[in-house]
Amino acid sequence: MAEEHGMKVIARIHNDFPTKFGIPHQSNRLDALKATIVFEPEYRVPEAFRGLEEYDYIWLIWQFSEAVRENWSPTVRPPRLGGNTRMGVFATRSPFRPNSLGLSSVRLEKIEMHPELGPVLHISGADLMNGTPIYDIKPYLPYADSHPEVRGGFTDKIEDYRLEVEFPETLIEKVPEEQREALMEVLANDPRPRYQNKPDKIYGLAYGSHDIHFTVKDKTLKVCDVTELKESFDKQNNI
Repeated sequence: MAEEHGMKVIARIHNDFPTKFGIPHQSNRLDALKATIVFEPEYRVPEAFRGLEEYDYIWLIWQFSEAVRENWSPTVRPPRLGGNTRMGVFATRSPFRPNSLGLSSVRLEKIEMHPELGPVLHISGADLMNGTPIYDIKPYLPYADSHPEVRGGFTDKIEDYRLEVEFPETLIEKVPEEQREALMEVLANDPRPRYQNKPDKIYGLAYGSHDIHFTVKDKTLKVCDVTELKESFDKQNNI
């Protein structure tokens, strides 16, 4: 019988992704994506962060909070394989896992000592949804954690590409200036699931307080409209 161990949420991430759609499939692919990590009151202890500023990257151990299930499957269908090929769950980074845990390496930009929130981590390159619970943080060690010449399984056979983005000036002006660079990277990274390739379909990406509507034909993404979300994700998460 499996022994159960409870884990405590130590922090939550805050960024411009109120939904899962459009989040990069791996961390550190989009450097312009900025986020903050705000700790729960119990862990806002400055001594716990002593020395962390000496590292450039950190590991986040977190929960796929939108994918928690009672049961698990030994095989999953990775989107990067078109959503039709099954692989063993432990040979993938699928969110549908026995414990729904995620692992991401992100760049630590700075540590802010906030007067009310205590130590707040400013990071870039995260692949988490806004509000995602974080269970632990560990320093990234280049001498032990980096293995650039090793095999990458089925991902070695997948083409990495970027879309050309056509974003009319009249529409991009609706997006706050500080969000535009990251949004352009998200769109160029192709936010669609790999198994969706309908040139006439209009997709909607929630980013910050806006919905970005776009189509994709061949390798060109065209933004056709930008609308306000009904309610800002900041208000939804009491930031």
